[in-house]
Amino acid sequence: MLENFSDEERRNIGIHTCPGGDRDSVHSADVPYNNLLPEMFKINAGYFLIQLASERDKDPIYESIGQHSRDDQMCYIGVTVTQSPRPESAQEICDAIVRAADFIPKERLGTTDDCGFSPFSIDEKPNHGSPDYAREIAFQKIANRVEGTRRAAEKLGVS
Repeated sequence: MLENFSDEERRNIGIHTCPGGDRDSVHSADVPYNNLLPEMFKINAGYFLIQLASERDKDPIYESIGQHSRDDQMCYIGVTVTQSPRPESAQEICDAIVRAADFIPKERLGTTDDCGFSPFSIDEKPNHGSPDYAREIAFQKIANRVEGTRRAAEKLGVS
């Protein structure tokens, strides 16, 4: 299907992957990313949004992203765990990005939030207590992601 799009159009097509994030669950977390990533990056898309903050062992995943993604593909890694009510600090996020840049070319590295933020009251957040509290925490996490990404960009010399 993607062959129907021009190279320029494909740069604006993204692929998202995650083990699930609804109702604070991870229903497919038993599938290792390193089984998926080599094949996923063969998809002729321009960018990839990869849930990653909730992964226990990130370095092998960073390494796989760096090895299998192409120069024309952006890799947005998750740096906030949406299922946790604890906001990551901007410094924690900065440190994660700088570490990822040891494996992924910094020009192709971006950030996102892990899957699972939801503005809808139908997606209960058991770990958060209420949808209103979950929304407040989500905004804190997003603000910290923006600041942490800015700090990392400064450290890595990219803008």
